[in-house]
Amino acid sequence: MTTAQRVAIASPADGLMVYDTDLKSFYHYNSSVTSWNVINSGTTGRLKFKRIRSTDVLATVLAAEKAAGSNSKYVLDVNTYYEINGTITFDLPIDLNNAYVSGQDANEDKLVRTSGNLFDGATGGSIRNVTIQVTGGGKVFNFSGASTENLIIRDAIIAGSSNVGTITGFGLVFVSIVQYVGNTAGIVYDSISKLLISNAAWFSNNSGTYEKLQGTFGLVQKQGGFSEVTGTSIGFDVSSNPTISGDAVMETVVFTGTVSTGKYVNGYTSGSYTGYNFNNSWSVRCAGLPNETDANAVGEFSVDYAVGSGASTGFSGSNPTSIVKVSGVSSSSNLFRFSTGGVNNKLIYLGKKKRFFQVTGSISFQVPAIGTYIIYISKNGAAITQYKIYGRGAAANDIVVLPLNALVELSNSDYIEVFAQRYTSTNSSDSIITPNMTLVVK
Repeated sequence: MTTAQRVAIASPADGLMVYDTDLKSFYHYNSSVTSWNVINSGTTGRLKFKRIRSTDVLATVLAAEKAAGSNSKYVLDVNTYYEINGTITFDLPIDLNNAYVSGQDANEDKLVRTSGNLFDGATGGSIRNVTIQVTGGGKVFNFSGASTENLIIRDAIIAGSSNVGTITGFGLVFVSIVQYVGNTAGIVYDSISKLLISNAAWFSNNSGTYEKLQGTFGLVQKQGGFSEVTGTSIGFDVSSNPTISGDAVMETVVFTGTVSTGKYVNGYTSGSYTGYNFNNSWSVRCAGLPNETDANAVGEFSVDYAVGSGASTGFSGSNPTSIVKVSGVSSSSNLFRFSTGGVNNKLIYLGKKKRFFQVTGSISFQVPAIGTYIIYISKNGAAITQYKIYGRGAAANDIVVLPLNALVELSNSDYIEVFAQRYTSTNSSDSIITPNMTLVVK
């Protein structure tokens, strides 16, 4: 008898012995504990196991699961291994219920639904080594679970489906080595604590949006694989501005294909930079996309007045004077993970990771009298004295040109400015005039 047939025996006699063709083991019934006990033989099978063959009648082999789902779905038995053998066409959705569904060969073992959703529920589990096809407008996945639920999908093929579907609210979703072929609509990941996607292969015969992220995520990692995006399709969509509370990494994914009105990435609509796709929570290094990491952060500003004019920076008191910020109206057109904060002569680091930056630039200033001045790079309003540089005007109205160089460690929200100090002068209340100044941090 099969496992289902054995379990379905009503009031079995004490000592009744059955050979289970699914588990390849003899069982005897023990009425004192009302359970079936395996008889040790050459093969010891799993205690929680069912094999579903293409020739089986689902209503029979999954009778208990159908009853658990009130005849509207199949609620799988928790922690039970369901082996898929051949092509199985489901008439009702499957509630995974933290069970394991696996074939032996993804090309031969298939789950099919011709109308309605295939996987539908609020619990996780594992799906492996199968081809999945859902037609007729239904979804492959319609999962909406709690943060305590985990879902693993790996070594699978999802092909010819109307809609790959949605996965919402799980604690962990791990998708690994999955091929997507000829699907009309892709998958939406919504508010998942840990989303891990490894070596997903999206072929050009898919359409619509392949992968979309929305809601809030703890961490995201998408690594390896490829997305062949053509026509009006979108490979990866973050246009709903998903929030990343931790970090998000996308590396070594190949984006390729010829799009017309489609996009490799439909990027953030806020928090990104011109010509880029993601916000500062992401680290992106993929073929076909601009690199977006804290290592690529760069900021620059320039102070450039018309010939014969400039900004005045005043000093007061005895020499050497206090160190003051160099004045000047600055402009910037090259900012990535940097901002000016709307303040002149200031660059604010917006990346999440602490790192060292090379600071370079130059300053030109006119002196009112013979005198020596010191120029500083400053961090968070404090001059970095080891990188100070001296300049001396030998006569009134001399122009002093000095290079700026420093190596500075910056964390998020740290900022860089240019400061100056009068060291000596024959004029006790003079000002320098700065027509030009540039600063680059990268």
